[in-house]
Amino acid sequence: MPPKSQGHDTRYLKMQKNYCFVCGQDNPEGMKLKFILDEARQTFVCRFRLSNRYTGPPGHTHGGIIASILDDAMGKVNKLHHVVALTREMTIEYLKPVPLHKPLRVEGREIEVRGRTHVNAAEILNEKNEVLARSRGIFIAIDPEKMFAKYVNR
Repeated sequence: MPPKSQGHDTRYLKMQKNYCFVCGQDNPEGMKLKFILDEARQTFVCRFRLSNRYTGPPGHTHGGIIASILDDAMGKVNKLHHVVALTREMTIEYLKPVPLHKPLRVEGREIEVRGRTHVNAAEILNEKNEVLARSRGIFIAIDPEKMFAKYVNR
């Protein structure tokens, strides 16, 4: 059974273009990561490899890129409730360096929903299923028609 909707329903909301740096397919400078819903686990998953463009320490990913990927994975989870929710607060644990050019996976899942407040978590894992970085975030559901009025088509 799908989770109960909280906040403003966005099922019929269509953004003109998606320029999100992490997942936007219309952003020529973006990462273009594609997330899929694992319905059985109610988890959003993305498999990816990172190029030298995202270098922090030699051979590894910049911490800001890691944070961006985790934020996007947690943000996707709000789709389970058909809401747009913006990041209010986010904590990250950098457990092991995230390598470049290696198969990686990020997974986002819901922790709890209280009214407009959505608490989500995400993890970046390597091919051995070791958790390299994890996050927890608080998201606040907003009315996208008010906030993004000039960017939205119905």
